[in-house]
Amino acid sequence: MKPGDACPCGSGKPYAACCGPLHAGDKPAPSAEALMRSRYAAYVLKLEDYLLATWHASTRPSELDLAADDSKWLGLEVRAHQLQDETHATVDFVARYRIAGRGHRLHELSRFVREDGRWYYVDGEFLA
Repeated sequence: MKPGDACPCGSGKPYAACCGPLHAGDKPAPSAEALMRSRYAAYVLKLEDYLLATWHASTRPSELDLAADDSKWLGLEVRAHQLQDETHATVDFVARYRIAGRGHRLHELSRFVREDGRWYYVDGEFLA
């Protein structure tokens, strides 16, 4: 992405002022919602290393193969971000995507945990 391009996370900010610094490792996500948005943008950009690095060790897969994924991500809507306590949060979101010309939507309630000042994705529950 070019520095002035809009961030794929849907924030309306330029990528360089939004998810870009998180993807580059320049700073950690300040909230579970920011991490979720940065992870969505990482799926759009196929940044496997970032996705694995921000996935909690207890649930992290050994590898991802986004190169084989022909999904076209179309947009993200964050419906709710709830902080349970200082180290636990949830994010309710809907992501729209297309595979082989057919539209799909992923509605998930994701769980996050903060350890050593960094937020990590733990897992998610698919919602109807």
